[in-house]
Amino acid sequence: MGNVQQFPAVASRRPRRLMDRVRSEIRVRHYSIRTEEAYTSWIRRYIEYHRRHPRELDGEDLNRFLTHLAVEGRVAVSTQRQALSAILFLYRHVLKTEFDWMDKVVRARQPRRLPAVLSRDEVTAILSHLQGTAELVVLLLYGTGMRILECLRLRVQDLDFDLGHITIRNPKGGRDRVTMLPDSTRDRIGEHLINVQALHKNDLEQGFGSVYLPHAIERKYPHADRDWKWQYVFPAGSRGIDPRSGIERRHHLHESVIRKAIYSAARSAGIAKKVSCHTFRHSFATHLLMAGHDIRTIQELLGHKDVKTTMIYTHIIGNSGGRGVTSPADTLKATP
Repeated sequence: MGNVQQFPAVASRRPRRLMDRVRSEIRVRHYSIRTEEAYTSWIRRYIEYHRRHPRELDGEDLNRFLTHLAVEGRVAVSTQRQALSAILFLYRHVLKTEFDWMDKVVRARQPRRLPAVLSRDEVTAILSHLQGTAELVVLLLYGTGMRILECLRLRVQDLDFDLGHITIRNPKGGRDRVTMLPDSTRDRIGEHLINVQALHKNDLEQGFGSVYLPHAIERKYPHADRDWKWQYVFPAGSRGIDPRSGIERRHHLHESVIRKAIYSAARSAGIAKKVSCHTFRHSFATHLLMAGHDIRTIQELLGHKDVKTTMIYTHIIGNSGGRGVTSPADTLKATP
């Protein structure tokens, strides 16, 4: 009876200390706040599912949890793989433990699916149902091949109007890259930045105006967080509390704002395809390939580490791009 009474107290204290260590290890590696939230959530769910300390669990316990997610939770393969990555992070970097079973855990296979791609007319139709900041963001997604968060995390200094390019810093994969600044967006971005600068000036006058800075820049340059060049190109409409520092500041626009705008615009345009922010990145790559641009150039613009990832777009273009394959249905003679 005494053991039963002691278990809840131990369980309530131990995960709390453990989660502090998890956050510490995540932050020392400069992982994003999204990754921190996801990893801590999965680790907490893993512990709550078994109600035992992770050191007492083995590969069978982990596989049982992953099976629970797939069968009862009906999560997607990508979600299941994220949960596994979080738990392996816990063992390797927080508990500093390597078990033999860790390399034998069965990873769910990600099915290979061709992405949805819009035609140029469909892109134009969707843009015609957007306005303001949402229209400018979507135009940049299609015109540069950026991911949605890469676009929304742009700082003023990342735009080079003289050289006509955009620098994408700390993207997925960690390698900075450069993409084009579309001529069609120059005037629009210039007008947009005038409004953003006025908003920033107003924040400064109210005693705010600081922005999140990556890594140790804030310590090296104490006033850089209020510098205009470090401000987000697409700031949020209101200030909020930074969950890590507790400082009230203006973050970048949340991606859900753009997602909702795209969903509404696609419906209004009568587009039957599943359209997301990432669809414009796929369309960018496919249209460049159809225009005859080199696959290696497209790979660099997209920031793919392996050209095999970029090669998926060659399977989308079908008869275009010089393949010259004609459907047998198109050779049938019309019935009189």
